Amino acid sequence: MIIPELLAVLSISAATGLRLALPLLLIGLFSGERLWAAVPILANIPQILVVIVLVIWSLLELTISKDRVSRRFLQSAELFISPFVGTIAGVAIARLADISDSWLLVLLAITGGSLALVIQMVQVGWLYRFNSPPMWVMFLEDALCICLVFFAFDAPEQGGLIALFLLWLAIRSSVIWQQWQKKR
Repeated sequence: MIIPELLAVLSISAATGLRLALPLLLIGLFSGERLWAAVPILANIPQILVVIVLVIWSLLELTISKDRVSRRFLQSAELFISPFVGTIAGVAIARLADISDSWLLVLLAITGGSLALVIQMVQVGWLYRFNSPPMWVMFLEDALCICLVFFAFDAPEQGGLIALFLLWLAIRSSVIWQQWQKKR
């Protein structure tokens, strides 16, 4: 059945929408001896280089995201990268679940990239709308990102439901922004 795999892809894509490097790092660590063998682009790069880049990028995401000015720069840059990372992570989870149909991989890749982009866009929108969210919200995003990666591997149904809830929040945010624009 394809539903658990789809929910796992949604879960990992939502995680990449929140933070980009941390989910890729955790995918490599959770996939066992193969490390990034299932990840499309990262499988062709030397593993030590992938580990170094992802660890540094993850640390930057976890520390820079707490400063308002740095967060704006980081999220604006990540906005353009998020669909690619969501696509890569979605394909990696699908490959780890032994999905080999090419049309299904393409569909899951598009879905993963789109969800990561939407969640990243909402984060950027809220950042520019309200300047900076409270510090506890940023720590909650970090924890939610890690939980979504765990769920993608161990409990795809719960992770997929959380991802769908985040998608609903994104849609609801766009409605709020439209109403706010009409009032101005």
